[in-house]
Amino acid sequence: MTPTHSSPTQSVDFDVLIIGAGISGIGAACHLKARRPGTTFAVLEGRDAIGGTWSLFRYPGVRSDSDMPTFGFGFQPWTAHTSIADGPLILDYLRRTVRAHHLADHLRFGHRVVGAAFSSATGRWTVTSRLAGNGRETTHTARFLFLGTGYYDYETGFTPAFDGVADFTGRVVHPQHWPADLDHAGKRVLVIGSGATAVTLIPALAATAAHVTMVQRSPSYVFSTAAEDPIARVLGRALGPRRAHRIVRRKNLLLTRGMYRLCRRAPTLMRRLLIARVRRQLPADFDVATHFTPRYDPWDQRLCVVPDGDLFKAISAGRASVVTDRIERFTATGLRLASGRELAADLVVTATGLTMSPFGKVRLSVDGRRVNPADTTAFKAVMLSGVPNLVFALGYTNLSWTLKVDLVCAYFCRLLDHMDAHGHATVEPVLADPDMARVPYMDLSAGYIRRGIGQFPRAGTRGPWTVEMAYEKDVERLRNGPVEDPALKFTAPTPAPPPPPAPAPAPDADGYGRLK
Repeated sequence: MTPTHSSPTQSVDFDVLIIGAGISGIGAACHLKARRPGTTFAVLEGRDAIGGTWSLFRYPGVRSDSDMPTFGFGFQPWTAHTSIADGPLILDYLRRTVRAHHLADHLRFGHRVVGAAFSSATGRWTVTSRLAGNGRETTHTARFLFLGTGYYDYETGFTPAFDGVADFTGRVVHPQHWPADLDHAGKRVLVIGSGATAVTLIPALAATAAHVTMVQRSPSYVFSTAAEDPIARVLGRALGPRRAHRIVRRKNLLLTRGMYRLCRRAPTLMRRLLIARVRRQLPADFDVATHFTPRYDPWDQRLCVVPDGDLFKAISAGRASVVTDRIERFTATGLRLASGRELAADLVVTATGLTMSPFGKVRLSVDGRRVNPADTTAFKAVMLSGVPNLVFALGYTNLSWTLKVDLVCAYFCRLLDHMDAHGHATVEPVLADPDMARVPYMDLSAGYIRRGIGQFPRAGTRGPWTVEMAYEKDVERLRNGPVEDPALKFTAPTPAPPPPPAPAPAPDADGYGRLK
C-alpha cells in the first residue's frame, strides 16, 4: 500500500476526521463507508503504514491474546484456520480489509496529529498535524473528530530504573522497539516480566536461543488454549466463511464472557482450576506454587493466553526456565537477584510493560480552553463531557478490543444519522450531576494501568456515565438504545449571516452607470 501524503490538490475539509489507522480507525472508516456513503472523511496516521500495534510491534512471536473471530471485525470474516494469530497474519487481515472496503484514497500517512481545536462559532474542528520528514505543520477541518488512537504511548514503553544497566556488556532491548538487526540465536536470554508480552516472547526466542529464562517478580495467570478451533474449521467447510464467522464469533463471545463471570463470582474455585490446568502441562517436579500461582484473584489482571501451551512446552523441553525473585541490579554479565543468585546473559529483554497515553497525546481544546482528559467524564464510553462533536474508541479489557470498536462505530453512524435527520449541528455530553462519584475508566490492577489511568477520562457511577466492560450491556445502549439522552445537548446550525448588499455599479466612461 503506497503511503499518501496531503498535497495542495487534496481536500482538507471533511465531515469526519479519523485519527489513527489501526484497528479502531480502520473500523470507523469501514462503518462510515458502508452506512453513510455520502459522508466525507479522511484517516490521519502519523506513521507510514496502517495497522497500529500490529505494524509497530516486531518482536518475535508477537500475536493477539484474543481469539481472532472476535478480535476481527464483525463485518469482515476471519477466514484463517488459526484462532490465536501472530502479528503478520493480523496485519495481512487489516490490509485485506482496507482493500475490500476501498479505503486507500481516504488514508493520509505521515500526519502526526498534535492538536485539535473546536470552535462553537463554526461548529467545526481544526486539526493540526506535523508531517513526517520535514516537520511542517498542516491543518485539516472537520465537523466531527473520531479518535482511534488506542491507549498507550507508541514512542516509549515502560522500563523500570534498574541499577547497573550501564555495567552490562550485553544488549538490553524493550519489545516495543525490537531492533531489526537483533539475532538471538545461540544466545543466553533473560526476559524480565510475566505478562502477555513475556509469555509470547519466551517460546519464540527459545526455538533458537541457547536458553531463555523468564525473570519475574511475581507470577501471572497463564491459560492455554487451542491455536486452531476445530469447530470453526468444520463450520467453515459446511456453511461458508461468512455464516460460519457469525456463529463462531457468538460462540467465542459466550465462552469468554462465561469464563470471566466465573472468575469474578467464584474466584477461589477458578484459581484452583486455572492452576491445576497449568500443573498438568508441566513436569511433575516443577514448582508451580512458586512460579505460576499469582497472589491476586483471576481477572484482577488480564489472563495471559498461550496457544497450544507453547510456553509450557518450552519449559518442559528444557529450552526455557522461570525464576521468581526480585532484581537487585545488572552486572557486567547479567543480573544479580535479591536472593544473591546471579543469572548470566548475552541479551536482556525488558518485557516490563506499556506506557499509557490518552488519545495519542493530541492536545484538545474547545473555544480556546484546553481540555484535560482527566477532568472529563466518559458518556457511554464513547464521548467526553464538555467536548462537542467528538467520539473515541477504547476497547474492552476483558474481551476482544474490536467487539467494543464495532459497537462504538455503529453508534457513531446512528448519532450522525440522528443529527442529520433533526438538523443538529453539534452534540455535547453535559454532566449535570456534580455530586456523582467518578471512578477510574479501567479497573484492572495491572501495573501499566495503575501507572497511567489517572491521565484518562473518568467514568461515572450511574446512568450513561458508567463504563461497562460487558458486551451485552453495550449492545443494549449503543446498538439498540435511543440516541436521544437527557445528558446530550444538541444545537441547530448557526444561521448564515445575510449577504452584504451588492455594490452600486461603477459608472462607465460616459457616466451613465452601465457596466463595463
